[in-house]
Amino acid sequence: MKGPLAGFRILEIGHMLAGPYCGMLLADLGAEVIKIETGEGDIARRMGRHYVGGHNVYFASLNRNKLSVTLDLAGAGGRAAFHALVASAHGLITNLRPRAIKKLGLTYDDLKACNPKLVCVALTGYGLEGPYAERPAYDYVIQAMTGIMEMTGDPDAEPTKTGYSAVDNSAGIMAALGLVAKLAEGKGGQVDVAMHDVMLSQLNYVAAAWLNAGERPQRYARSAHPFIVPAQVFPTREGWLMLFITHDEFWKSFCEEAGCLDWVRDERFATVEGRRENRVLVIEELTVLLKTDTAANWVARLVPRGIVAAAVDTLDNALASDLTGSRGMVVTLDGSGLRVVGNPIKTPGSEPEYSAPPRPGEHNGRILRKCFG
Repeated sequence: MKGPLAGFRILEIGHMLAGPYCGMLLADLGAEVIKIETGEGDIARRMGRHYVGGHNVYFASLNRNKLSVTLDLAGAGGRAAFHALVASAHGLITNLRPRAIKKLGLTYDDLKACNPKLVCVALTGYGLEGPYAERPAYDYVIQAMTGIMEMTGDPDAEPTKTGYSAVDNSAGIMAALGLVAKLAEGKGGQVDVAMHDVMLSQLNYVAAAWLNAGERPQRYARSAHPFIVPAQVFPTREGWLMLFITHDEFWKSFCEEAGCLDWVRDERFATVEGRRENRVLVIEELTVLLKTDTAANWVARLVPRGIVAAAVDTLDNALASDLTGSRGMVVTLDGSGLRVVGNPIKTPGSEPEYSAPPRPGEHNGRILRKCFG
């Protein structure tokens, strides 16, 4: 592999999403990521119903560019092989439950005798230790526990989860950051990343408003911003429009384009403060106005003026868009026919290579032979 992490060997003992996503990001950036599986392989190999060339599509979306070794970590032979791999590795990622991590000897304290410079990342629901450590944790549960579900959706709707696995993906990114930070430090040690902590950290200004002013997060209709007006989706003559006007110069430009110059002179509309204080009136008037044209036409009219606006699009259109194509974000995994979303980190001079996900134990001979000479 080529890339900024070329020369680093990372072991991955994980399943499903958060741990494998972390490992894949590192592999895309050039690290040699060895996925250690049981004989049956990662449960993600059997998720969903789509297959291309014998590859499970769900699994492929999270495990490209990796090598696979199958080991029985509960047996003496498997542990010996694993410890030989640890001796040559720079990092270990695991997203098993804390009890399993400790039972299998996957912490830094367990492995430092094999390799004192090893960085061990434990990606768990609630941390390696503590009263919640052994509770099962899934994306849905963490969204419920951290208030994300309660604050998401229209005011009169039921609590709503995000439309994709926001917790698992965010935790995988944080785990990768923690690993790279320790590698940059040049010292081995334990990195403890909890999904619960990750999502609380992403509530930054929302949490700060409660901690410092006792302000509870409030749901607003049509995904509206709590401070900025207008900043939400609006129905149009055809389609939905996301309009996000952050300051008064953009508002003035919008009013000029829309033929509503009286709103520039009306104190209820003219300033950020006025629009926020008169949210209901402003949104009512804008809703009527924006229905006079289509979402696509509004975008064509407003974007050239520097106004932040976009039609609410579908995933299929987003994946086929000119922007996605120009950024090289849909890629085909070599020799497989599998199409997936590429790595978002661009490092000029080291274009990522995209290889097919490994079969279970595909690299046993190659990797284990090197370990034992």
